[in-house]
Amino acid sequence: MDLLRHLRLFVTVADELHFSRAAERLRMAQPPLSQAIRRLERELGAELFDRSQRGVRLSPAGAALLEEAHELLARERRLRTLARRAADGGLGTLRAGVPPDTTAAVLSALLSACAEHSPELSVDLQEVTTEEQVRLLSSGGLDVGLVHHPVDATELQLGPEISLDLGVVLPRTSPLARLPEVTLGELSGHDLVLWPRAHAPGWYDRILDVCRAEGFVPGRLRHASNPEFLLALVTAGHGVAFDQGPVARKEPRVAWRPLADRPLTLRISGAWPSGRGAHPAARRFAELAADVLARDHTAAPRRAGVPSPPDDSPRPWSVVYG
Repeated sequence: MDLLRHLRLFVTVADELHFSRAAERLRMAQPPLSQAIRRLERELGAELFDRSQRGVRLSPAGAALLEEAHELLARERRLRTLARRAADGGLGTLRAGVPPDTTAAVLSALLSACAEHSPELSVDLQEVTTEEQVRLLSSGGLDVGLVHHPVDATELQLGPEISLDLGVVLPRTSPLARLPEVTLGELSGHDLVLWPRAHAPGWYDRILDVCRAEGFVPGRLRHASNPEFLLALVTAGHGVAFDQGPVARKEPRVAWRPLADRPLTLRISGAWPSGRGAHPAARRFAELAADVLARDHTAAPRRAGVPSPPDDSPRPWSVVYG
């Protein structure tokens, strides 16, 4: 027999102490309800109700069972709720990869957004390059990641894409720092500081292709995995770098300027494995990350002396759902 179903019927009759009213409340006929209670009594080996012409009341066995039945049914409801939350990605651990250049502000905002949306989900953030994220997502080492485009995503699902226009980071003493914006061609003769190609090969090659097409062939390529080291190289006069702005604006010895015509656009999106084995929270994490990245870029404070783009300039980011 379906014990939980029969206990629910028993509890309703115990609440009403009237079979007709209990049947009406349960939206069923009285005879099947009476038969179900009789079957439960046979199963338990005890009379649960004293039935007489004066009415229905709980027997000693029924009174003893009622409290246990309430507790058991409450546990069943909690169990169903727990299962649904786990299936929706609200419980457990989500292993998420983020690029090494992700700022502390973005990480903090992303964790806060995840905690607000799924308080009982533990997010294990790992600093992983795009190339390594793709490998780990395919092998099961990560549940979701934030990748730089272009990227080989043939075995991945992609979330909303964020486009961030990059500017150039210059030494504060550079003559170009006095301009409201800089063309790539005006950087000719400078060295270029980039993240190592292994971090995001597709994006690395895209930057160099655009630079060459716009007349900027770097005299020398230097590499920096750490944002502080990148800024230190620029400060020391060892090259220029490309950045979204927020990190560079915190260093008074460098200047950040927009690039004319916005030739370099960093595209980022969440990615997770295709198929039924994907973590149920992966898609939502990708959506939250897109919101956080967009808000972080538009809300980045401007330091005194950095020109604002004209009012009719294009918006620096957009969210695109594929």
